[in-house]
Amino acid sequence: MTKNSVLVKLTNIFREIFNDREIVINNKTTAQDIDNWDSLTHMLLISKIEEEFEIKFKLKELNNLNNVGNLVEIINTKI
Repeated sequence: MTKNSVLVKLTNIFREIFNDREIVINNKTTAQDIDNWDSLTHMLLISKIEEEFEIKFKLKELNNLNNVGNLVEIINTKI
């Protein structure tokens, strides 16, 4: 799966979790860039990503997430 196709799939997940069809994410997007991205929505987001991509994150990986680009890289290593 290409990085772009992962980003497209992630965009749809973000839009669903945050209930906002207008959300646009890129590799530099962080929690500070999206309204209502708090610890609860973060866990919902991670759970949905694991489900959609059929992967499991390790706690160490989650602790190293700085932006969506890091997330795309980790997803690509797992699929």
